[in-house]
Amino acid sequence: MKKYFLFLSLILLCVSCIEPKEKITENSKEKINTFLDKWHKDAAETSFQSYFDAIADDGIFIGTDATENWNKKEFMAFSKPYFDKGKAWNFTALERNIYFSEDGKTSWFDELLNTQMKLCRGSGVLVKENNQWKIKHYVLSMTIPNETTNEVISIKSAIEDKIINEKKK
Repeated sequence: MKKYFLFLSLILLCVSCIEPKEKITENSKEKINTFLDKWHKDAAETSFQSYFDAIADDGIFIGTDATENWNKKEFMAFSKPYFDKGKAWNFTALERNIYFSEDGKTSWFDELLNTQMKLCRGSGVLVKENNQWKIKHYVLSMTIPNETTNEVISIKSAIEDKIINEKKK
């Protein structure tokens, strides 16, 4: 009988340690949409604290320039002067695709954005921390129409050749 209770106790202990899966519904996607729309709006309204609270402490932001690969602290330092002047950036999602991990605790997305740079693409990874979504990784890229690729390459070659040579060393 002691073995039976010991076995049952062990089973109950193991079951209690298993984290439940998050139920993924259409509302789950709506929550992500609302979260990301607010994040972009916080930049447009220069709400510095709210904008950066949405990023995980170990979050990464990759910008459109080849040199822009920042951790949260670096991105905050870069962004602060823009927010302080009351003029950060204004991105509005035109379309967004959202996906979830099987356990519902990780989400990834891609978005087509209307920005002051015209069309851009954003993509990122969100994680649930203390029951709140946080941006773990975000990549912003400018779109280049295929028919203008050679022209754009010509414009950026001198600058990016220096970066390529530096990174090769």
